[in-house]
Amino acid sequence: MSPDAAPDPATDAAAAAAAAPAAAAVSDADRLASTTAWWASGITKIEPGVIELRGYPVQQLIGQVDFISTVWLITRGELPEPRQAALLEAALVASVDHGPQAPSIASARMAITCGVGINSAVANGVNVLGDTHGGAGQQCVALLNRLVDGHLAGRDLDELAAEAVADHRARKAFVPGFGHRFHPRDPRRDPLLALVEQARDDGVVVGRHLEAALALEAQLASRGIPMNIDGVSAVVYGELGIEPELARGLFVLSRSVGILAHAWEESQSGRRIKGPLPKGFQADYTGPATRDV
Repeated sequence: MSPDAAPDPATDAAAAAAAAPAAAAVSDADRLASTTAWWASGITKIEPGVIELRGYPVQQLIGQVDFISTVWLITRGELPEPRQAALLEAALVASVDHGPQAPSIASARMAITCGVGINSAVANGVNVLGDTHGGAGQQCVALLNRLVDGHLAGRDLDELAAEAVADHRARKAFVPGFGHRFHPRDPRRDPLLALVEQARDDGVVVGRHLEAALALEAQLASRGIPMNIDGVSAVVYGELGIEPELARGLFVLSRSVGILAHAWEESQSGRRIKGPLPKGFQADYTGPATRDV
């Protein structure tokens, strides 16, 4: 049709009608694609009769791959070397529990006496693991990463450690991963650190995060502040290339076992509505004296 020709309504209507089914078909295909991609995942393939974890059929993993290696596989995409898995397992074992004085454990025990299910009690304990109680490992991995990066860039490691400690002191902040409110020397430090040192000597890990942590500890030695479980676990996570936030998640996974055990034990006691204070004790009242209206 020439540019000057008048439009033909009948022709336009016919063309629109012919295009409508195709447009509808494209729209349906788009909707289908968006639906199947709604929870698209590279972790698990699920089809009728098929379960694959990161490409491995689950029936091949069952009985052949241990739980820690499966945790590594599903969170990181590949199966670990046996010595890598053993080092991660040691860190998770070391973090599994710290008794009822740990807020996360106490919270779960108290919750189970309120009549909630075991899942709710465990969730209650896990939800107490925040930046202050449970977050130091993640923070320490991030700190060690910064020191390692600075050292690789040519900075002196001892200077970097001194600057980091001075920065925390200036902010009146704890150096994450060092010192413990309960243990003068954390009993989990030495055996776990020895495993890292052996892994370094055997070429399983490089040892840079280990060096950074020891440099920080040397800066704190004059104040008698050694590495704690969060610090030595952070060394493990850093040496294994685990990102800080994922390291925190792995700690939560480990501590969940202790939370579960304590919630279950408390559920067997028969006690009901067990509060934060034993019977006969009341919280101090700090408000005004009794007043008349």
